[in-house]
Amino acid sequence: MAAQKRKDSDIKTTDGKRIVYSEFGSVDNSAALERGVAEVPPAQQNLRVQASRKGRGGKTVTVITGFQGKPETLAALAKQLKAQCGAGGTVKENEIELQGDRSQQLLEILKKLGYKAKVSGG
Repeated sequence: MAAQKRKDSDIKTTDGKRIVYSEFGSVDNSAALERGVAEVPPAQQNLRVQASRKGRGGKTVTVITGFQGKPETLAALAKQLKAQCGAGGTVKENEIELQGDRSQQLLEILKKLGYKAKVSGG
């Protein structure tokens, strides 16, 4: 039995990735995989502000949950909150984490920005 040789141009896309199987004509389906996220106004969002130490080596962080919006909006809000509190922080899995116990301070800032926020936990 003789092995057939294939041309590399037949099995690779323009960006160099190898196509194993394609049922439909379009190779690039990244637009279909993106989810549309509705931008909810701040007055309609119910946020929870909670101080937590779980899984952080005893360090206290303030976690804000309950956001409904685009990741870009969430990142911009996190940047604004970090600047106003003078603390470091990050955005993880649609939540904002700020270093230290700043529950009351964040509650006041979020209410000034028009969000409905509550302190959760003790």
